[in-house]
Amino acid sequence: MLIALAVILSLAFIGWIIWLAIRRKSVKAHLAMYGLSCLSGIFTLAFFLSMDISKIIKVLICIILGAILIFLAAYYQRRRQTSKS
Repeated sequence: MLIALAVILSLAFIGWIIWLAIRRKSVKAHLAMYGLSCLSGIFTLAFFLSMDISKIIKVLICIILGAILIFLAAYYQRRRQTSKS
C-alpha cells in the first residue's frame, strides 16, 4: 500500500513540475528539494518496513533528521534570498 502511494505521489510530483514548465513558471529550489525529500522518505520507509523494530526506529530517526535538515536549509536559503531583494 505504501509503495503504491509513493509511486502515485512521485508521478504527481513529476506532473506538477511538467505543468509548471508548460506554463513557463520557475520551480523554486526549496520546493523541488522538499518534494524530493518527502518522496525519498516514503520510498525508504516502504523499503525498510520489513526490518525488525529496532532497525525501523533507527531508520525513521535518520529520515526525520534528514527532512528537518533539508527544511532548515531551504528555509535559510529562502530567507537569505528575500533579504537581498
